[in-house]
Amino acid sequence: MDDVLTIDDGLTRWTPGERTGLPLLVLLHGYGADENDLFGLAAYLPDGIAVASVAAPLAPPWPMPGRSWYAIDSLSSRDASGITLAAEALLRWLDAAVGDAPSVALLGFSQGAAVSLQALRLAPERIDAVVALSGYAALGELPNDAVLQEQKPPVFWGRGNRDDVIPPNLIDHTAQWLPGHSELSGRVYPGLTHSISEQELADVNVFLSQWKDGIAD
Repeated sequence: MDDVLTIDDGLTRWTPGERTGLPLLVLLHGYGADENDLFGLAAYLPDGIAVASVAAPLAPPWPMPGRSWYAIDSLSSRDASGITLAAEALLRWLDAAVGDAPSVALLGFSQGAAVSLQALRLAPERIDAVVALSGYAALGELPNDAVLQEQKPPVFWGRGNRDDVIPPNLIDHTAQWLPGHSELSGRVYPGLTHSISEQELADVNVFLSQWKDGIAD
């Protein structure tokens, strides 16, 4: 894998309308999906924010459709380097995309959730809130983890109790790691598989509304 990944901004989807001065929420899809996958969630999110849905920088092996943030074998590996490379690509994309947004939050599903949390760990001063759906925190330690222990940024972690995609050891690790490194809220949804439910979206709306309302003028 190359040491540098690039997000193709030509594929990014933005909610319509003026976004000058609005808080920015970035959507990160899961493995085998693309920038269109989560874009429909914008209708369930708070008003008064700009929403961008980005395309992951990699193509999964044929014949898998869509795109990926890192190789799927990274899922159970202790080497989180692929997740870190993807998070670094996201932060470079933000350099150009953030504009005058007064605050930035990330919403990721599955692989996108892992990359969102990794970006928060790499640059806690740039990410103000994270929604991690059906995902996990990468194994290993990063230099800014101590900063997160002090600042405890808000994180929503939602998952289904019938999700058999994320390995149990990574769920256990995340359940132990997040409370010490974030102001954690979230929920385990009975009967939900590796997907997103309407109840989960309602909870996400409440979480993101609190993020938006908490931004200083």
